[in-house]
Amino acid sequence: MTSRRSMFLFTLPALIVLGLFFVYPILLTFQMSFTSFAGVGEAEPVGLKNYDRIVSRSRYLNALWITAKFTIVVVVLQTIAGLCFAALLHRLPAVRNFARAALFTPAMMSFVVVGYVWQFIYSPFSGGLNALLRGAGLDWLAKGWLGDPDTALYAIAIAHIWMFTGYTTAIFLAGYANIPSDVDEAGRLDGASSWQRFRYLEIPLLAPSFTINIMLSTIGTLKTFELPFIMTRGGPDGATRTLSLEIIEQLFGRYKFGFASALSIVMLVIVIMVAVFQNWYLRRREDI
Repeated sequence: MTSRRSMFLFTLPALIVLGLFFVYPILLTFQMSFTSFAGVGEAEPVGLKNYDRIVSRSRYLNALWITAKFTIVVVVLQTIAGLCFAALLHRLPAVRNFARAALFTPAMMSFVVVGYVWQFIYSPFSGGLNALLRGAGLDWLAKGWLGDPDTALYAIAIAHIWMFTGYTTAIFLAGYANIPSDVDEAGRLDGASSWQRFRYLEIPLLAPSFTINIMLSTIGTLKTFELPFIMTRGGPDGATRTLSLEIIEQLFGRYKFGFASALSIVMLVIVIMVAVFQNWYLRRREDI
């Protein structure tokens, strides 16, 4: 009895903080999503009007599609890039620590700095990417990357991947550290090539690292608004207007707190559903 009471007392401060700064704001946001609150004055109830507006207007459905597309591109490419770097560094222990630090450095940088750096790289006039293409004789490929609706979202995705690939690599390297050395030695003795050991031994044993990486990158990317906001402000022609940008615009641009709350609840439900499904599916894959 004393042990249970002690455990409760030790966890009570954390529960209070969780309730005040997580549960209560979510409940307040949910309540506000059924109103037309504008930040001042009374919150007039409007029922399901805000949610009906979300599902009936193509602008917000398009924002959901852009968010999904951005997330898929980032998660897939970032996971592949992190896995490749981790596999390479695992085989090159002499440069592992230095390369790991170099790869992880962008993740510690401010979104503002990264956004403006990549905005300069993509500049159609003096940007490094177009200068590199022209120097290689590929002038026909040079364009305004952030000004073209067909390339703007992917250009931002590349910047996001560059920023967090080191983080993904670090998680995969931690997974490599948990693989017994006997497994690799057994593969060598059986005559397996480096690719065969990677494909049939390392990838299955890295399943927990895949789970962590995919879940963290998916949740983080679904919520992201910093790079699209800094680099394009949601343009051109709404091509990079994610759901998070819509929430920020409705909240601080138009002072529609009630509608922004409804968008936030929709995003929360999507994030929870995706996280639950990914956790169920990836955990299942770990046991195969």
